[in-house]
Amino acid sequence: MAKRDYYDVLGVSKSSSADQIKTAYRKLAVKYHPDKNKNDKAAEEKFKEASEAYHVLSNSERKQNYDNFGHAAFENAGGGRGGFGNFDFSSSFSDIFEDFFGEGFGGGRRSRKSNNRGSDLRYDLSISLEEAYTGKKQDIKFSASEKCDICKGSGSKPGHNTSSCSMCGGHGQVRSSQGFFTVQQTCPQCGGEGEQITNPCISCNGQGKKQSSKRISVTIPKGVDDGTRIRLAGKGEAGSRSGSNGDLYLFINVYAHDLFKRSDENLFFECPVSIADAALGTSIEIPTIDGGKAKIKIPAGTQSGKQFRLKGKGMPYMRGGGDGDLYVQVNTEVPISLNREQKELLEKFREIENEKSNPSIKKFFQKAKSFWKN
Repeated sequence: MAKRDYYDVLGVSKSSSADQIKTAYRKLAVKYHPDKNKNDKAAEEKFKEASEAYHVLSNSERKQNYDNFGHAAFENAGGGRGGFGNFDFSSSFSDIFEDFFGEGFGGGRRSRKSNNRGSDLRYDLSISLEEAYTGKKQDIKFSASEKCDICKGSGSKPGHNTSSCSMCGGHGQVRSSQGFFTVQQTCPQCGGEGEQITNPCISCNGQGKKQSSKRISVTIPKGVDDGTRIRLAGKGEAGSRSGSNGDLYLFINVYAHDLFKRSDENLFFECPVSIADAALGTSIEIPTIDGGKAKIKIPAGTQSGKQFRLKGKGMPYMRGGGDGDLYVQVNTEVPISLNREQKELLEKFREIENEKSNPSIKKFFQKAKSFWKN
């Protein structure tokens, strides 16, 4: 089942403010929370769906990636629910509830740490069918953040360490009383880290990373198909404050070929032949994707649309195990303009054909006459 748009899930638009997104999620979370809907699987799924949407849209960096690439921005090799893999909703999204309702609603924890992992990146790479057949190595250039070489990603000036946040005491969260309620929220001073950089690195201004142009060599395996996605672990955006790097995803686009059409590992090729060759039989040479040639014998009486299979002349299987096949379809070409000699020969042929009474043609007209009669 296709994943719903995160904005549709929360009932907001792309232009909605952070407060509007937060309010929309709070209403859905209260309505569908498992504590209020015991043994209701439908409510549980809606709660997870809304929590996942808020997890992405509540963070400016994740929201920007989603606006640019949609759900593909968060897909990974682990699969699972919408590209989040085995995401622990019970623990990860309880952090969100602590922001809204304080500790205890949904099993919140006493403190939290922000996810400092870098964002994933997407790179679209177009190749020819021949390159998909042989595989290739190619250098690609893109812009991404990388760990600061001065502070090694810590954000602190060399020789200095972080200190416990003075506002939350290192818990990453603060509490405030609102009437009869006590609300627990992410600490606005440290952003939930529980610690502060008191002596920021001059080179990266305490971010632990800097934007730079990257050039890496990638290997495209033979057999890739249009739409193939290749994950390059750790080649995405650098994480903040020594967090791990995100991943880089290559999305492969294979150009349409002038001769061959592809279906999985099989190739298809249409070859025109003359009426005479189809009737009398002949041998023809056809090109193959490896740049070579293959000879096909066309038996006498071959009908238009007949397919011939050349085993192992298709595309290689990406994970090994041999190659697909090449299917050659014969299409009989009817001449458009004839000279006098050709017309005379065909007229003579038609006379003989009528005398011979071709069985299939005769059978067809018998069926047609029976249909008209009925």
